Amino acid sequence: MIRVAVADDQAVVRMGLRALLQREPDLEFAGEAADGKAALALLRRERPDVLLLDIRMPGMDGLDTLRAIAADGELTGTRVVVVTTFAEDAYVFQALQAGASGFVLKDGAPEELVTAVRVVAAGEALLSPAITRKVIGLFGRPGAAPVEGLGSLTPRERELVAWVATGMSNEEIAGELVISPDTVRTHVSRAMVKLRARDRAQLVVYAMRAGLTLPT
Repeated sequence: MIRVAVADDQAVVRMGLRALLQREPDLEFAGEAADGKAALALLRRERPDVLLLDIRMPGMDGLDTLRAIAADGELTGTRVVVVTTFAEDAYVFQALQAGASGFVLKDGAPEELVTAVRVVAAGEALLSPAITRKVIGLFGRPGAAPVEGLGSLTPRERELVAWVATGMSNEEIAGELVISPDTVRTHVSRAMVKLRARDRAQLVVYAMRAGLTLPT
C-alpha cells in the first residue's frame, strides 16, 4: 500500500485529489495540508510514501517546502510529486533541483497523476510530456551546462544515463537494450554516485544539462 499526502491551498483541489486517491486499491490517503508549514508537520506525523505538493501556496510555498524536506534527514523517505497549474521553466527547474521526483500539471488526466504516484513510490522519476519538452528545450543541447563527474562515467553508464533522461523505467530500458533490469539498475546507480545525483530526477536534469543523447 502506498500512503499519499496532499498539500494545496485550495480546498476543492485537496478534495478532488483525496477522492482520486481513495478510489485506487493500492493507494491510501494519509492526510492533507493547506500550506508548507502544515505539510511539514503532516509529513513528520504520518510519514507518507509520497507527497502531492502545490508550488504556489501562502506563507511557505512549495519550493521552500521541498528544500525543507531535503534538509530534514527524517523526511528523506518521502518522495514528492509537484502538482501545479504552472509550467513555467523557473518552477520546473527549481522544483527538480530542490528535490522533486515528479512534476505533473493539474489539468492533466487523472490517470497521469495516479501513475506519477506509483512511479515515484517505486524510486523512479516522472515528468509530464509538457514538462519534459521544456527541460529538453533548455538543457537538450550539447554542452548546455557543465556537469561535475561526467568524465568519470564509462561509455555504458553515459548511454544508460541518456536512456534515463527519456523517462523510461529500468524495465523499459532493459527491454530496449535486451539486458536485465538489474544490469540497468546497477549502471544507473553507479552513475548517480559518480555524478552525486540525489535521485533519479536529478540524474535526468544532469543528463539534459550535459547534452547526453542516445546513440544513433
